[in-house]
Amino acid sequence: MSKRLFVVFSVLMVVGMLLTACGPKAAAFECTDAVGCLDLAPDEPVHLAYMLTISGATAFLGEDSKGAIEIAMDDRGGQILGHDIVLTGEDSGCNAEGGQTAATKVASDPTIVGVIGTNCSSAATAAIDTISDAGLVMISSSNTAPALTIEGETWKPGYYRVCHTDLFQGAVAAEFAYNELGARTTATIHDGSPYADQLQAVYAKRFVELGGEVTFAGAINVGDTDMRTVLTTVAADGPDVLYFPIFEPEGDFIVAQSSEIAGLENTTLMGADGLLADSFPENAGPNSVGMYLSGPYVVGDAYEAFLAKWDAKFGGVPPSGFHAFAYDGTNIILDAVEAVAVVDEDGTLHIGRQAMRDYMSNLSGYTGLTGALDCTDKDFGEIGTSHGDCATGGALGIFELGQAELDGNWPPPAVYTPGQ
Repeated sequence: MSKRLFVVFSVLMVVGMLLTACGPKAAAFECTDAVGCLDLAPDEPVHLAYMLTISGATAFLGEDSKGAIEIAMDDRGGQILGHDIVLTGEDSGCNAEGGQTAATKVASDPTIVGVIGTNCSSAATAAIDTISDAGLVMISSSNTAPALTIEGETWKPGYYRVCHTDLFQGAVAAEFAYNELGARTTATIHDGSPYADQLQAVYAKRFVELGGEVTFAGAINVGDTDMRTVLTTVAADGPDVLYFPIFEPEGDFIVAQSSEIAGLENTTLMGADGLLADSFPENAGPNSVGMYLSGPYVVGDAYEAFLAKWDAKFGGVPPSGFHAFAYDGTNIILDAVEAVAVVDEDGTLHIGRQAMRDYMSNLSGYTGLTGALDCTDKDFGEIGTSHGDCATGGALGIFELGQAELDGNWPPPAVYTPGQ
């Protein structure tokens, strides 16, 4: 190369570098999301949080959901959009105090993208305002109290659930009792919680609509151990079915003491998903044989594959019936992140919090382990408009406990499903 050409080439190189340095650059991301954005640097994880009951008598529910969350993370290789997924959590218990405490802690962490929880409707009722005000999304695997998703009642923006509303479960239980068992009279017992009170009310309303009679509707207190007084009152009318959608250990005592009460000899005992736990038959004792439980019913090849993963990771089978809902809920949140995140060239993520809510609120035609999911608004007639109810009511069934369950078999067989 001649000296002149070399000089010209050098000048052009310098000019090119100057143009590159001074030329137009990619515009910096500007958040226009109505609720705000979560910005994650290339080395920062996508942070999920759980609010579950992981101690005490209802810990089986938290264990059931937490295991499913971890399997959903494993199925993505522990990463999303090039970022690690991390999970932290709080024990929300199965009461209002635990829910409020857990929500306050979670809401104070600005790195959290979404929450899976709570297990119990009482905890969600106390937590929902704090979580909504923080701009978070929260999706539950087992909150079934109807009011949680009804506009004008407990619902707040950002709340969703994958499990059924008890508008479905209560009706299914009543239809089974009236149509399949031939019951014409029933009594109910609840424990004062939003879950139990609302569920027994739906059950009783549907039972009456079918032509039946409610002979007694009463309550016990959480922590009660002697159920003989309330059972004696129930027995005065000898109802065909006693429906008590409560938790352990109170449900255990009702079942164990029922055989001591004259007048209940021909009364069929029936609980709900709060007692759908592998510990229940053993704790309740021989009187559990022949009783029924309403609750989640999930089947299919994908679900069988999930159960194989559970066995490989934890051993055995899940302790309750809501694990598949927790798996689907976790995937819905992570799918929302993938759908709404703006990704910079260096891998930085910008996640709009209102965009997360919009994606989830408009989700329909979603196929999960629990079947067809549709999170769009629904009209429940005189009850009102529902927001964030993703379940369509199909993953429900009635289970019968037998000697095999008392001897350790789990889960029990389903003897009835809607439309059967």
